[in-house]
Formats: sequence, C-alpha cells, structure tokens
Amino acid sequence: MEELIAKRYTKAIFDGANAKTVKNIAIVFSTLAESFKDDKFVSIIDNPYVSADDKSKILLDSVKAVKSKEITNFIKLIVENKRIDIIPAIAEEMRKNVATSTKIYEGKIYSNEKIDAKVVTELSKGLGKKFDAKISLVSVKNDFDGIKVDVEDLGVEINFSKARINSQMIEHIIKAI
Repeated sequence: MEELIAKRYTKAIFDGANAKTVKNIAIVFSTLAESFKDDKFVSIIDNPYVSADDKSKILLDSVKAVKSKEITNFIKLIVENKRIDIIPAIAEEMRKNVATSTKIYEGKIYSNEKIDAKVVTELSKGLGKKFDAKISLVSVKNDFDGIKVDVEDLGVEINFSKARINSQMIEHIIKAI
C-alpha cells in the first residue's frame, strides 16, 4: 500500500521537474529516509502528542539548507495529508525513477568466496553493455555456493550454483549412457 501511495507522490513531483531538480529532490528524500532509521526520530514523528506543525517544522528544518520551494511545499503536503511515515518509500521510489531515467543502476554479486575486483568490473561492463546502461556492482560475501548477480531495479538476477551445475552434469552423463 505504501508503495502505491509513494508512486503517486513521486509521479506528481517528477512530472513538472527537470532532470537536475529530480536528482536533487531524490537526494534530499534519501537523506530524510535515513533519519527514519533513528529510533528517537521515529518516536518523535510517530508521537500523537507532537502536533503536525511541530513535525512539519522538524522536517523542514532538516532540509532548510537546500532552499527549495518545491521540497518545502512537498513536505508540507506530506505532513498535511498525514503521510510522514511513507517518506522512506517515497525516497526509494525516487531513487528507482532517477536510476531508470539516467540508466545508472547498482547491483550486488553474492558469493561465498572473495571475488576479484577485475571480475566485478568485467561483470559490470558486460551487463551494462547488454542492458545499455551503466551498472556498478558490489561484491557481498555470504553463504551462497556459487555466484549470484542481482540488479534489482532492472529485474535481473543471474546465478550459477555449483550444486546445480553438478546435478546438470550428472544428468547429462546419465542421458549419454
């Protein structure tokens, strides 16, 4: 439900703005979304005894340095409609829209072994060429036995599991016999 509402707000703010403004607004909301990871901040924002004006003032003070009328009005609208809690969802939706419009994506490579930086770079270039985009990949070490590449915003997931390759080789050998 939050995602649908966030998409509407994002669409409204992005419709009349140029690419630079959109990117700046996305950065501001990304920073605001980081504030929601702080328990003290969330307790103040969720507190029913704190007035909407005070909540608005807190949010506006945190983005005051940007000096943007669009952002100020947007935050006032969010507070007025009692949608403060969806700011992280709005920030995520804005990040996705900016990535789509600029064709710059981020992804992760999961493996249980350390992956060489050269391999990461080659995979980034190869995927970028395939999808006509700039893709930056980060290696994440976990317990996956093989390699899994995930670029969520593009909807791309590629994995090579050692167990799966072994089972396919066994099947192929059995068929050959």
